This record gives sequence, structure tokens and C-alpha cells, in this order.
Amino acid sequence: MPLHRRLPKHGFTNIFKKEWQIVNVSDLTRCEPGEVTRETLKAVGLIKNLDVPIKILGKGNLETAYTVKAAAFSKSALAKIEKAGGKAEVVSC
Repeated sequence: MPLHRRLPKHGFTNIFKKEWQIVNVSDLTRCEPGEVTRETLKAVGLIKNLDVPIKILGKGNLETAYTVKAAAFSKSALAKIEKAGGKAEVVSC
């Protein structure tokens, strides 16, 4: 029997994969104006786990100024937060 038929056929699991919790800019309107942290996002129900890093994506519009603290931001999310008069701060998880 050839080797390629003797070996088990299983998929590949990347052990270096980085898990993110995704929050869109439009979802930030659920929070009260001011500072948005991990704890406030969990209290509102936008994230489930405080240990997994958060990434803010730029889907939607933002009209209120927020100070957002997250592990990563997309370029469009940074632009929309700053356009609304807010501030984006990168914090480690």
C-alpha cells in the first residue's frame, strides 16, 4: 500500500492563529458617549470574553465622539472615529 494511502486524511489546524472579537463602528452607538473600554463593551453585550482581544472595524457611521480603547483598529475605523471627534487608543489585551 502506498504511503499517501496509509496516512490519515485530516485537515490543518494553525496553532498560531490569532482570535479576535469584532466590533463595528456602528455598534458603538449602543454605548454611552465617552470612554469605551472592554468592560463597557461586555456590559452592553457586544463582546463575550474579556480575555480575547478586540478589533474595531469601520462598518457603519459614527456621529458621537467616543474614546475607544481596543487592541486593534482598521484604517477606516480610525478615520471614522477621528472624523466624529473621538480618539482611538491601542491597548494590549
